[in-house]
Amino acid sequence: MEWRDVVVLFVRPAPDFLMDAFLTSTLLVAIAEIGDKTMLLAILLATRFRKPVPIILGILLATLANHALAALAGQLVAELLQSTWFRVAIALSFIAMGLWTLVPDKLDEDEEPKSGHSAFLTTLIAFFLVEIGDKTQIATVALGAQFASLALVTAGTTLGMMIANVPAVLLGNALVQRISLSTVHGIAAALFIAAGGWMLWAALS
Repeated sequence: MEWRDVVVLFVRPAPDFLMDAFLTSTLLVAIAEIGDKTMLLAILLATRFRKPVPIILGILLATLANHALAALAGQLVAELLQSTWFRVAIALSFIAMGLWTLVPDKLDEDEEPKSGHSAFLTTLIAFFLVEIGDKTQIATVALGAQFASLALVTAGTTLGMMIANVPAVLLGNALVQRISLSTVHGIAAALFIAAGGWMLWAALS
């Protein structure tokens, strides 16, 4: 792959879904992230360091790096497997994501950040690692495959993560206590399943 191909992968928008890619990515990830283990990590970091600015910057850079790789992986796979059954698989993955969203999440002890570094570096490393294999990263892979626009999907999912996590950093546990996580998870599940249903219909029609 030449450098021109890499540039095209990053800046090329999907022809028919310019704003859909960005807005769908933002909405789905923002709602799915509420109550997710990375949001719990953000609250833990805020409680430990009490330095919101470096924590927020760490979350931003970690998410950009993680989700750019995830969206790129999704787009590359989509370009290699241009078939109806692959589009059906993507649609079913969105429905599966919706069901997964209903499962309560928690931060395991081995995923908790270790002290010894600055707030920024600890957040950057911990957030990047905890996000690997998380539902929002898997959703980003699926969004990258669906919309074939690395820049818009990465920007949208990153914005969604920040919409959920910045208030978590600033408000801490008070945010979780003020919202109904079960209701939010239900809304997120409905959105993922609805999006998957629409994609399934489009793939088979």
